[in-house]
Amino acid sequence: MNRLESNIMAKPEQPEEDGQDRYSVPGLERGLRLLCEFNRHNRALSAPELAKRLDVPRSTVFRLLTTLERLGFVERNDGGREYRLGMAVLRLGFEYLASLELTEIGRPMLDRLRDEIGYAANLVVRDGRSIVYIAKSVNSTSLVSSVTVGTRLPAHATVFGRVLLQDLTLAELRALYPEEHLEAYTPHTPKTALELFNIVQKDKQHGVVLQEGFFERGISTVAAPVRDQSGRVIAALGATVPAPHIAESELGHIIRRVEQVAQELSRLLGHSPDKFNNVVNL
Repeated sequence: MNRLESNIMAKPEQPEEDGQDRYSVPGLERGLRLLCEFNRHNRALSAPELAKRLDVPRSTVFRLLTTLERLGFVERNDGGREYRLGMAVLRLGFEYLASLELTEIGRPMLDRLRDEIGYAANLVVRDGRSIVYIAKSVNSTSLVSSVTVGTRLPAHATVFGRVLLQDLTLAELRALYPEEHLEAYTPHTPKTALELFNIVQKDKQHGVVLQEGFFERGISTVAAPVRDQSGRVIAALGATVPAPHIAESELGHIIRRVEQVAQELSRLLGHSPDKFNNVVNL
């Protein structure tokens, strides 16, 4: 055996790369993971802390931060030792929201709903275990909480989340919530995935969900599903009322208009809505 043959024989076999991993860019992935470390609870982070969280060398984190800072995605705090998200992230987020057909069509409908009922109107989507507010319309008398566009809340503990979980089977819901006990926010929060599933199934039999004090005490929510052409629930549209109970004189009108606007938005997105005639009030 000559030297060339020997080298070939000695070379270990290289495993074939996964189709997805072949085209992965590790540096880009690390940069995006770094950005995701920032949130409302961790608004400012230092380079050493980020290195520890990402389990990468500090020198790598410094290079990532320098690049992201130059592009405007992060910026230094006044002291210069910590970083926070920059305006480029905000611009990107708003450009994303503006690019959604759902948001473009839904925003003027929320304004109309707000004017008709006199309370805040919201459009919400689900991202995994969270709901995300993508559009909101308020007036001076309808501001009831700190919830703004981009706010994320736990899906299992909110009325909007209950609407957005309606398409999931029990197996899918258990896969989404594998823990034995769900985190409780109020006495109304479902304690297990099975209890959540049963609540959602009751909701699904009706068109509009009304719940008082489900996530925030003293606030009532009326919500209805928005469906696409396939009939899948892609958003929840609803109103929040700053009262522990909605006055009987207002209740019927609010329910009717939330239902009608959700169905109208669904039709504009290509869905032929079913007729929902009842409301679940748990």
